[in-house]
Amino acid sequence: MGTLFAIGEVLIDFIPLEKGMALKDVKSFERAAGGAPANVAAAAATLGADASVITKLGNDPFGDFLIDQLLRVGVQTNLIKRTNEANTGLAFVSLQANGERNFSFYRNPSADLLLTEEEIDSNSFTSQDILHFGSVDLIESPMKHAHLRAIDEMKKKGGLISFDPNVRLPLWHDYEEYRRTIQSFIPKSDLLKISEDELEFITGIQDKKRAISSLFIGDVQAILYTKGKQGSELFLKNRSFGSDGYQVDAQDTTGAGDAFMGAFLYQLLQYDVQKEKLHSILLEHHETLLQFANASGALTTTQKGAFPALPTLIDVRQCMRKGKE
Repeated sequence: MGTLFAIGEVLIDFIPLEKGMALKDVKSFERAAGGAPANVAAAAATLGADASVITKLGNDPFGDFLIDQLLRVGVQTNLIKRTNEANTGLAFVSLQANGERNFSFYRNPSADLLLTEEEIDSNSFTSQDILHFGSVDLIESPMKHAHLRAIDEMKKKGGLISFDPNVRLPLWHDYEEYRRTIQSFIPKSDLLKISEDELEFITGIQDKKRAISSLFIGDVQAILYTKGKQGSELFLKNRSFGSDGYQVDAQDTTGAGDAFMGAFLYQLLQYDVQKEKLHSILLEHHETLLQFANASGALTTTQKGAFPALPTLIDVRQCMRKGKE
């Protein structure tokens, strides 16, 4: 079985203890490990996969905390670099009454953006592995070029490339540059995840069917389209499949999409996925793949934060059984 490598930001989410307040009115927070790539790796590791994070953290107590949290859920940290040149990234979150959230980021720059392409160690990559990344760390920085190097090295080894843009508009001054950057990385991925509220921004196309079709460029073989509590859809070039979501009492949606993705990639690793096998695995197992990922995403919303809310394999299977009753 291969390893899931996730490259990008690892930061601390400060989650408000009060719901339904603007961020300026929140009086108290609790900290939780976060950052989309880290969440995906943690979700897969919590389910039992081998997972590793590629990033850089500050030589500060927040960086120490994140290392401890990653190790606690079973994520390998040997590829994480440390630096005195910048602090570990922070994100302050405000929660609406329905669990949806808004972010305020503290990173100008944060340590993760300083990871260089020379610091990418690809000796651990194999054809059985998956490299996953998002768009938050694709701003013009050393980290962007580290992504390009990691993607190129994983492709050389024959591994699978997974991309979840995970759009965060507050981090970009120029939205058009953000769109172009995401579009430039899409063709490099074999598997693309996109949420319903991101589709039009990324493609510039209002019609869903046309927008999805426009994303099948370059190496893209499959697209995961997530719809929150309504479930998800899997698109191949000539086929599509849907799966309903699970109804839960949502407290905090932070990390739900990442838990979905981590669970999906965990399953692909169980099937010993390789680039040339992806299409056949998705055709044969799409129903279980989507149901399992939907359950993982739904369960993550029932608690605050990302890491603390990630479900175990037993949790997910119980949720799936209850959903069939």
